[in-house]
Order: sequence, then structure tokens, then C-alpha cells
Amino acid sequence: MKKNYSYLFLCCFILLSHYVFSQSLKGVLTDENRLPIPGSNVKLIEKNMVAVTDSDGKFQFLNIDYGTYHFAISAIGFKTQEVVFTFSDETIVFNTELSEEAYLLQDVEIIGRKEKSYKNSKSFSGTRTETALKDVPQAISYVTKEVIEDQQAYRVGDIVKNISGASTFSYYSDDITLRGFRTSSSLINGLKRIIGEGWKQPILANIERVDVIKGPASALFANTDPGGTVNMVTKKPLDEDRRSISFGSGSYNTYRIGGDFTGPLNESKTLLYRLNLAYQNAESFRVLQGSEDIMIAPSFSFIPDDNTQINFDFVYARSNGRLDRGQPIFGATAGTDLNSTPISFAIGKKNDYLHETNIYFTTSVQRKITGNINFNASYMKFMASEDLLEHRTANRYAVLPDGTTDPTKMEMRTIVRQGKNYSDNVTLYFVSDFKTGPLEHKLLTGYDYLQNTTPAGNSSYGASGYINGLPNVPFFDLTNPDYSLTDMSGYVNVSSQNPQTKYFVNGVYVQDQIKWGKFQALLALRQEHYVDVENYKTQQSRDIKQKAIIPRVGLVYSATEQINVYGTYTEGYQPQGAGIIGTPQTYGGPFDPLISSMYEVGAKSEFFNKKLSVNVALYNIEQNNILINANNPDNPDLLRQVGQQKSKGVELDVYGTVLPNLSISANFAYSEATITKSDNAAEVGTLLPNAPKIQTGLWGKYTFTIPKLKGIGIGAGINYSGERNTLSPILKLPEYTVLNAALSYTIDKFRITVNMNNIFDKTYWAGGYDYNRLFPGTPRNLMLGINYGF
Repeated sequence: MKKNYSYLFLCCFILLSHYVFSQSLKGVLTDENRLPIPGSNVKLIEKNMVAVTDSDGKFQFLNIDYGTYHFAISAIGFKTQEVVFTFSDETIVFNTELSEEAYLLQDVEIIGRKEKSYKNSKSFSGTRTETALKDVPQAISYVTKEVIEDQQAYRVGDIVKNISGASTFSYYSDDITLRGFRTSSSLINGLKRIIGEGWKQPILANIERVDVIKGPASALFANTDPGGTVNMVTKKPLDEDRRSISFGSGSYNTYRIGGDFTGPLNESKTLLYRLNLAYQNAESFRVLQGSEDIMIAPSFSFIPDDNTQINFDFVYARSNGRLDRGQPIFGATAGTDLNSTPISFAIGKKNDYLHETNIYFTTSVQRKITGNINFNASYMKFMASEDLLEHRTANRYAVLPDGTTDPTKMEMRTIVRQGKNYSDNVTLYFVSDFKTGPLEHKLLTGYDYLQNTTPAGNSSYGASGYINGLPNVPFFDLTNPDYSLTDMSGYVNVSSQNPQTKYFVNGVYVQDQIKWGKFQALLALRQEHYVDVENYKTQQSRDIKQKAIIPRVGLVYSATEQINVYGTYTEGYQPQGAGIIGTPQTYGGPFDPLISSMYEVGAKSEFFNKKLSVNVALYNIEQNNILINANNPDNPDLLRQVGQQKSKGVELDVYGTVLPNLSISANFAYSEATITKSDNAAEVGTLLPNAPKIQTGLWGKYTFTIPKLKGIGIGAGINYSGERNTLSPILKLPEYTVLNAALSYTIDKFRITVNMNNIFDKTYWAGGYDYNRLFPGTPRNLMLGINYGF
């Protein structure tokens, strides 16, 4: 028995002495400017232990015996280093510096963004080549994934408030206003997705950042909008293991789960992967407007050598919900009271549904042909599928048998629609670096092909109008709404097959970025050929051809090491879509293409060791032949062209860190976007719909560094929008100010975040069409998120 007690005592003594005499090894990682590198991996090889640096670049290993150890240190954008360190005194801190990685293939975005802050230094969106944002002679706003994570944003509409000169037009996909002009499309990694198709806004689960190229971008990306172009940059595979899972729950019975997994698939790190997953089931403050969403987004990179890379991305996104057409209010004859119905008010029936599926895949190849010539090829296939049943307004109030209008009841129609739409986008270009005397050139020559088709079989049926003086579909009573199930067989329905449509674009372009001392010039020219196939796949089929030469000229001057000033002139060209031209009986027409031009001057600067960027831009945009709703009660889809619109204004963007633990994203915009020529003289001088004169936003996050509060972060934001017009000349949306806040706590590998949006429960309208279709902002809401990285 004594021997057993002695043995037990000996074991306890050895175990206790291990903790008594073992020490804590601490270290700090910095870059070449002695600035901390957060989120880096430090692997202690002998112990097979890994630590991740905090926001101050610090890391720690507990219970480590004195001795000599080998460390493998890696961080995105920096060279991986192996360091030998002798640990002999706990008071000695292991300090080391990492050098930036010099990547060979940088003519396309092939690696994860090295910065882990609100600031982004380089982009491919403005020039198709990796260029410092301060060297691009055009304003580019952006929202990084760090802002997205801190605000717990889920869809693109959630981050519009962080972009200068951007405002919401409706809840629909891609439907925002930029510099006063309504947008109609967006890009994914510089490739165009389907135009005007789909209702739900894209999910942000697989997005690294959202870039917004301000003003016309047709010289690079074909038919784009004059106010700006949204480019969603997806997350790329990394050559180091990083995994995280997240859970969330909040207001309106919201439940979320997501995952982000990346790393090498082989020891040589020539095959990399990334997998982003997202699922949300949520209701809404709007009646019957919840949805269930899922996204599966795998991507792979194959890098056999320093000269070649092949990327493959696949995205499956599915949404099951209903189509929210907005809030109706009592008609103009009853006044202009926006509160005549609650903001939760919606029109529809319990058996309405909207099933949307978006599937796309992208493959790209980058090959370095010689030391100064690279070849790049990309292809994207995008498919959108819609299965819809809805009870919606006919965009007018009820007409009674005696011919009078009842502004408390809405005339209704029903739509059942099924269909698909496909787009193909091919981009091929060469990048050549060379010199002519004192001039340094980066020459880009390329070819684009874009095709959009609507196949046979898309069809719809529905009911509308009056039969013998009585409504075919019963009126919707705004004073006593009825959301019950309904039998559509009781209506007189009319079925129709949607016409097949096709349009395609061929474009060739050349761009030269020239550097001479403190001066940089950008010269670009695009020849575009647009073909719209009228009566596609019928005996009356014919090609409607249009073409344009699109120039772009910019000049940058480095006034100081921190400040660049620039000026630019660019043009835009956007033919009217095949769906509009191909259905003149619905939309009217024929319509001329949109033609736009922009002058812009500005300054871009970086402060605090390039950790904070401050950009200012002044612009003047002119557009001709824009389409707007004709407000025809007999045809709610009828469009008409106004002669000319102009937008002029100033924008300010601030991104980055003021202190290592204080990050901000701020924006301000003043603009006047007005109709300057029209066949309706009363319109001249009026502001464009959903284009406020003044809007501003600020979001900041402060992380405590004092020991007792270490790991705690506080975020706060404010957004203001001025008064806005709608499509109705006598209905305006009031100005509003909304306050948001967040509280987070990070401990080890866990991060807990609580966001409260619209703290003071402000009632406001983010956008709107007219009395029949307003889009109110979300009331006070709460979101709790938990993230675990491993």
C-alpha cells in the first residue's frame, strides 16, 4: 500500500513540476514597417501546436519548456518563414518580421486579399490588372468582408449603406441607385451575370468584397449602367488551412448557419480548395415575406508551376419564399399619408410562392508566356430559374361599377410563371509589360463575348381585369386585408408562352497604362458590336445590329507620396434589353440605346502608414434615352424614354484604421440627378427617383486592448438619407437617420457578436415606386452570431 501511495505522489510531483517549471512563450509578428499582422498562423513544429495572432500581432504558447524550437510562420500576402528561436527566459518576447510576397501571376485576382481590415489597397475591377486603387483614375468604392462580418450583413442590400452615392430603389436583385441612375446588372469577378433576371438579392456568404466602379464602365465591361457597376469578388482558395463555422439567430425567427473551409489538398500545395456554405430560414417584419435560402459554393485552384494557374468556381443558390412587391398605401385622392397602412403591410395570399435558383460556374486560366507577357482566359455560365405564383396589384386602385375609384381597395391580378434564362460570358486578354524610352507600359488587349438567351418553354398564365363590370380577381381591401388561401381556378385565366429571346455582344478593346515619373495615364478604346435577335427562332427572325466605339482617358499625378490627384473622361453604351425590345406590345418601343459620358476629377490619399485611405471625387454624368415607367393604368409595364438626364456631385470615402484597434468606414455624397430634356416639360429639372441630394454613412469598430477588457469590441454606425422622389410626381419619401450598434467578444477561437440595427426603431422608407409599391426599412432588429475558427 505504501508503494502505491509513493508512486501516486511521484506522479503528482512530476505533473506539478511540469506546470511549475514550464513557461509561457510569447511573441509578436510585424511587417517590414513594424506594423502588427493579425490573423497569422504560427506553428511550433516540435509540439505540433498552432497559434493565431490577435489584432496586435501577438501570440502565445502555454506550458512550454525552455529549449530551442522551430516555427513555421505564414500570413496571407507574406512570404512563409521558418524561424529558429531559443526559449531561455520568459521575459524575452519572440519578435519577427514578415516580408511581403511577390506573386508572379498578378494580372487577375488569384489569391486571397492580404489585408484583414476595412481598407483595400489594390483591385482588378478598375483596369482588369492588379492596380493600386490610388493609381486608378476613377472612383471605386468597396465593402470588405471584414465590414460584412462586423455588420452581420447577409445580402447585397444590407451593405448599400456603406457605399457613397448609393441608395436602395427596391428590394429586388441589383436594383439600387448609383450617382442618381438606377442600375440593372452586376458583375461576378469581372464577368457579367444575367441582366434584369431574378428577384432575390445575392447572398454574401462567398464574397470577399464588393467593388463599385463609379460612372460608366463600358470601356472594359461592355453594356453597363452610367451611374456605376457593382462587381462582386468571390473568396479564393488559400494555401494554408483555415476553417470556420458560424451560427446565428435573431429577430423575425431568423436562423443561420455557415461555413468557410480552405487550404491545400496536397503537400506540394499545387491544388487548393475553398468551400463556402450558407443556410438561412427567416421570416420578416413584412406579412408573408419570409424565405428559406441555401448556398453551396466550392472553388478550386490548380497551380502546377509559377507560370500557370487554373481556377474553377461553382455556386448553387436557392431561395424559397414569396415575391415582395412592396407596401401599398391609400391613394392620392385620400392624401399622401405614408402611414395610412403599417410598414408590415403587404399584398398577397398564403399559397403564393417564389422558388428561385441561380447556378453558375466559372473557369479561368492564367499563363505567363514570357517574362513580361501573360495570357488570361475566363468563362462563366449563369442560369436563373423562376417558379412563381403571386397575387399582386394591377398598379391601380379599384374601379367600382359606377366608374368611381375606391382608394382603399386595390385592383388585383394573378401571375403563375415558370422559366429559365441563361448567359455565357467569355473573356480573353493579354497583358504586356514593356518600356519605350522613359515610359513604362502595361498594355492590355482583349476580346469579350457575352450571350443571353431565354429558351423555349417559358410560359405564364394569369387573371386580371373586369368581367361584366366585376373584378376577375377580387379587390384587396386595405382596411381589412385577407391573406387566406385562394383557389385560382375560380378566376378566368389566360395562358401565354413567353417568346424566346437572344442577344449577344462582341467586343474588342485595348488599354495602355503608361507611367512616366510622377505621371500615369490610362488610355482605352473599345469597339462593341451588339446584336439583338428579334423574333428569335421564328420565321420572322432578324438581327437588329448596333455598334459603338467607347473611349476612356485618365491621368494621375502623384502630388506627394501620400496623395494622388486624377482626372478622367469615359463613355457608356447600353442597348435596350432583348426582353424589352422583343416584347413591344408590353413595354412599347422601339427604343434607342442608352448613351452616357462622364467627366470626373478627384484625389486619393493614404495616411497612417497606408492604413487609412481618404478619397474625394467630383463628377458630371450625362445620359440620353433612358427608359422610365409610363404610369399607364391600362398597361402597368409600359415604358417611355425621356430625352436627357444629368447627374453632378461630390463624394467622399474613408476606409481603414485610425489606430490599430479602431477601424472606420465612412462615406458622404452630394448629388443633383435631374431630368434636363423631356417631351414632358413639367419633368425638366426634377430629381430622378430614389436619388437623394445628400446621403452619408459612418461605421466604426473599437477593440479594447487593456487586459481587463481584452477581446471586447464595440461597433456603431449612423446612416442618413435626404428626401427622395418616386415614380409618382406627387409622392416623396422623407429623409431619415438610422443608428446601428454592435458588441463582440473574442476569446481563443470563438467570436460572439450581437448587432442591433435601427436602435431607435425609426420608421422610414428605403425606396419606392409609387402609392402601390413602397419599400420600407426594417424596424429595430437584433442578430446574435457565434463564429468558431479552427
